[in-house]
Amino acid sequence: MSKPKETKLVIAIPSKGRLKEACGEWFAARGVVLEQEAGSRGYRARFAGMPQIEVMLLSASEIANALLAGDVHLGITGEDLLREAAPELEGRLYLAAPMGFGFADVVVAVSRAWIDVSTMADLDDVCAAFAATHKKRLRVATKYAELTRGWFARNGIADYRIVPSAGATEGAPAAGTAEVIVDITTTGATLRDNGLKILDDGVILKSQATLAASLRGAVWDEDARAACKALFATLGLEAEFKALSALL
Repeated sequence: MSKPKETKLVIAIPSKGRLKEACGEWFAARGVVLEQEAGSRGYRARFAGMPQIEVMLLSASEIANALLAGDVHLGITGEDLLREAAPELEGRLYLAAPMGFGFADVVVAVSRAWIDVSTMADLDDVCAAFAATHKKRLRVATKYAELTRGWFARNGIADYRIVPSAGATEGAPAAGTAEVIVDITTTGATLRDNGLKILDDGVILKSQATLAASLRGAVWDEDARAACKALFATLGLEAEFKALSALL
């Protein structure tokens, strides 16, 4: 009788740009060499000497969705994307380890001309006044609808409506399509260039690239767990594997 085919551990990493380079450097610093697979059209890679692990190259947003769908066991992407895709992470994803790169903040920003608005409480007053005066709700442009709803609810703000942003969110107030934005920033320079300021208590999330594990949908059989244990041991994440195992 032939031996059953081994189940590979599947990990997804960003497919291009600085995040992909940083992932390669992060693994290399821990003795794991990332190699592009020949003939894979750029979608697959591998870790040298680890045939039990399959590496998929996906966009950052695709990685978050693949983790939630259970299409991959592990993935590296921004915590902002993970929390936007799954506002309630418990039982769905395990955030195993911050990577130390890909830093960015999800923030609430308003026009610098709003000199009396510096906090979320001030914004609440503006939202209420705007609704009373204009008989419609103040508009918030964002690609982070779930994070925005959660943050505004925690700050007791209800008189607003979300305008989905498909382009450069920071340009929405100047274009007249929104009064407030929720966007991601690294230095704040782009916001300042567009005449915007971050509210004093308007940092929704301080994000960075994060190694996450799928808890729902992914098949964590004996082979996958063994491969994950070996990989985490090599990476110095033994405690994180123990915590993950307790959740599976």
